[in-house]
Amino acid sequence: MYQKFGLFIDGQWRAEGGAGTIEVADPATGEVLGSVPAASAADVEEAIESAEKGLKLWPKTQAWARADMLHAVANIMQARAEDAARRITLETGKPIAQSRREWGLSVDQFRWYAEEARRIYGRIIESRAPGGRVEVSHEPVGIAAAFTAWNFPAFLIARKVAPALAAGCSIIVRPSREVPGTAMILIDCLKEAGVPPGVVNLVIGPTATTYDPIMASKAVRKISLTGSTAIGQQMVRDSAATMKRVSMELGGNAPVIVFEDANVDSVLDLSVPVKFANAGQVCVTADRFYVHESLQKKFTEGFAARAKALRLGHGLDESSQMGPLINQRRVDAMERIIADAVAKGSRIETGGGRPQGQNKGFFFEPTVITSLPDDALAMAEENFGPIAAISGFASPEDAYARANASEHGLAAYVFTRDPARMREAAATLEAGMVGVNSYALAAAEAPFGGIKASGMGREGGSEGILDYMNVKLTQVVV
Repeated sequence: MYQKFGLFIDGQWRAEGGAGTIEVADPATGEVLGSVPAASAADVEEAIESAEKGLKLWPKTQAWARADMLHAVANIMQARAEDAARRITLETGKPIAQSRREWGLSVDQFRWYAEEARRIYGRIIESRAPGGRVEVSHEPVGIAAAFTAWNFPAFLIARKVAPALAAGCSIIVRPSREVPGTAMILIDCLKEAGVPPGVVNLVIGPTATTYDPIMASKAVRKISLTGSTAIGQQMVRDSAATMKRVSMELGGNAPVIVFEDANVDSVLDLSVPVKFANAGQVCVTADRFYVHESLQKKFTEGFAARAKALRLGHGLDESSQMGPLINQRRVDAMERIIADAVAKGSRIETGGGRPQGQNKGFFFEPTVITSLPDDALAMAEENFGPIAAISGFASPEDAYARANASEHGLAAYVFTRDPARMREAAATLEAGMVGVNSYALAAAEAPFGGIKASGMGREGGSEGILDYMNVKLTQVVV
């Protein structure tokens, strides 16, 4: 796999990089899958030069031709779905069924933005000038750079590359070093579809050699990041020197409010699989459950029983329902959260440590914690792991106040059968996205993103392409 590809610059694969190699491990076993070339600063400068050449060509390609190209990419991706899903699972550890779904959602991005390329609308405004007309049009912002996290190694790239290409931008992709093979397969689909050299480039490597040249370059006009809030804050500071446009999907700490009229079993049917998907390593996953006190006991017992019954194992085993965490650092982080909860008098309903008899990989038990104070790490911070924190509430006002008492504002969820309560919750919760009786937020046709410390800009929907375009006003007087 890794030997076949490598870095991708100016339409060609490179088996060597100027910064040596990076080893990639299977998080379910800890064993090395292989090594990939690491880009040097010089390699990244070449990628930027390549993107400049691509930018001279791609915006001149008619929108309908760009759309046809993106549809061709989607067709090739569908044909390579199983190979890609296996690679996602080997690199991230997530169960193969979840990897297949991720690849399918990635295909959707190219389908959606193929059609959005045909719908880049302007408008005409009546002018005050005699014989005048004001025209508003959109143009590609220029070279974009995409920095992506490891937890959705295909989907996060697709959500940036597809709208960038639809808008007419060239792009440089810099994925997480844990998951380079998935990025390589996706980029190879673009190459096979005939995307011209320079329009898409792939660099992998340490921060010093890949991040710094891109952020310093005046040629790179747009940055899109999926990552932590701390990295996003640094990127905003670094982008100021060259006034790059930035869009960011950062951390989350999603609250879930379960009102007294909710059907507990139905909520559990949805909540448990969502909470422990990808071992909880999902930015919009449910972290904090605020359950009406009349339902709290039944909800907690049901959640713990279902969590305990989940089958842990290697993601390539079709029977596995939850895989490992990505690395030892995440295991250490879970142990700190558990220790903090116990020290603050919380109760571990199930889980709380490494599974017995599991000596390989980075597995951690599905965990449910109750009796938590609001300042416990499990409540106050994004845990990004398989920990569900459950707390009771008595009044809607209390639930809303505690749900909103977070620096994050990516996603929030509410379960109720009362239409008025649905509207009230959607209006009151401070989040870029609110799920009402549903956790389904990430779709190609819908704008995805947060507020507050969870980021800025949107990916998906008709809004997603706008972050890759400049607005131009032309006053025409005849």
